[in-house]
Amino acid sequence: MKVGLQIIFQNHGNLISDGQMVAEELHIAELAEPLGFDEIWPVEHHFTDYSSCPDNMQLLSYLAAKTSTIKLATGAVILPWNHPLRVAEKMILLDHLSGGRAIFGMGRGLARREYAGFGIEMEESRDRFDEAAAMILGALETGVMEAHEGKYYQQARTEIRPAPRGSFSDRLYAVAMSPDSVLQAAKLGANMVLFSSRPDEMVKEAIDAYGVEFRKHHNRTPSPTRFCDFMICDESADRARELALQHIAGYFVSVMGHYELTGQHFKDSKAYSSYGEAVDMLRELGLEDMSQAYVDCQSWGTPQMILDRLERRRAVVGDFELSVCAKFSGTSLDVAEKSMRLFATDVLPTLKNDVGTTAAAS
Repeated sequence: MKVGLQIIFQNHGNLISDGQMVAEELHIAELAEPLGFDEIWPVEHHFTDYSSCPDNMQLLSYLAAKTSTIKLATGAVILPWNHPLRVAEKMILLDHLSGGRAIFGMGRGLARREYAGFGIEMEESRDRFDEAAAMILGALETGVMEAHEGKYYQQARTEIRPAPRGSFSDRLYAVAMSPDSVLQAAKLGANMVLFSSRPDEMVKEAIDAYGVEFRKHHNRTPSPTRFCDFMICDESADRARELALQHIAGYFVSVMGHYELTGQHFKDSKAYSSYGEAVDMLRELGLEDMSQAYVDCQSWGTPQMILDRLERRRAVVGDFELSVCAKFSGTSLDVAEKSMRLFATDVLPTLKNDVGTTAAAS
């Protein structure tokens, strides 16, 4: 199993300064390689304390110089918020700077406040993503952004320098949290990324739909879906549960607030119709029940509890890849690092089928 580290740059509630938050996130990121993780996956988010990583390609360029072997993945570049030509240029440069370690992950975004900051209508998100993705993927392969006259982007034929170091066709991911994004990820030939938020049986339906669509367009079996979990690992089951109910549930509350998931605007949206259909259900469930259901989807507990949780997932969905986030919703640096180190020594080797070779960070 491939196992990555997700970093989100969250300072929810402004518990510390942004300067301290950035320094702590970098510390956690720089532990990933010596602890044996396969990739680092920073998000892209703007303007709020929910998550403050406005340019994950820039961040990964910094980490390229601090590391030597770990893969560097965008988790994800939000295409409607970035010009296609600049995305292609920066990903190709990152690939050169990292010696071929770059992975391109893309998404379309969900937060109304972030779209408003860029002056872009959320209802354009689906079409903007689809139009930009085709342009970017072509340029990543050929080194040329071809002439394009689209609804949102007008582009003269432009050669990109430096030229691509290599193909991204086997280093391509797309976040797919809605049914239309599932189908689009499959059409593009991208590995599907899911942030864990639903029971495994419901996720299996999305994975199956993705597989059918992927084979239709590419005549081959897709790679395993990547799950993104919020992780707390502790020697004590009681302590792990306490931390999970505080921090994973706390993160869920921040998700509900940032994305306004019970907002009326989703019910009136054509671009996000699947979210609109869920608004009434979410309101009926109530925040407490929703929080508990969200906590139950994640990877937390003693090392054995986490391994058991992931094995239950595998029994339902089949093989999968995994990214875990160790620092979120007010977890202290000490708690996050302890959790990450225990996961690396007692969980990661089993997941990677490489028991005994995981190095400890100094």
